[in-house]
Amino acid sequence: MHEQPLEGPLVGEDGSVGYRGVTACQAVGISYRQLDYWARTTLVVPSVRDASGSGTSRLYSFRDLVVLKVVKRLLDAGVSLQNIRRAIETLRSHGVEDLAGITLISDGTTVYECRSPEEVVDLLQGGQGVFGIAIGGAFKEIQGSLSHLPAEPAAPQPVDERPEGPAAGDELAARRARRRAG
Repeated sequence: MHEQPLEGPLVGEDGSVGYRGVTACQAVGISYRQLDYWARTTLVVPSVRDASGSGTSRLYSFRDLVVLKVVKRLLDAGVSLQNIRRAIETLRSHGVEDLAGITLISDGTTVYECRSPEEVVDLLQGGQGVFGIAIGGAFKEIQGSLSHLPAEPAAPQPVDERPEGPAAGDELAARRARRRAG
């Protein structure tokens, strides 16, 4: 199967849209409890809008979702949360374009950052790597997941410009509205 290269701007890459926690969970494949814990412990904090008290919702950027996907894959591979935290701190220093060219290799304990095929080969020849995560692949997976999930503008709309009723795809708000209506 031939893979297409990453071309053009990525969905939501410019920060113009954000994704609610429920959407982030669906796109990444994690529970809302995990997402909430990771935000409260600052492992992955939403960069569009953090929760600021009861009733406010976090908004995650596309880049945040990619990082969440990487965290999930590392956890699934048995890497400790402490080592994942160190790897994510390193990734935070890179822009979106840089992330697509990085492959993370881990031996289950340490996470190594590789920026070229030669670095991957060197690491594997040294017996260090056990599995790898191509972050560009995570970009594509998140793009595919988001193609059918709702996004919302990153900047809050003035109250008089908000659409009536629940936002598209907001099942919980729709249930509340139906319950109020009787």
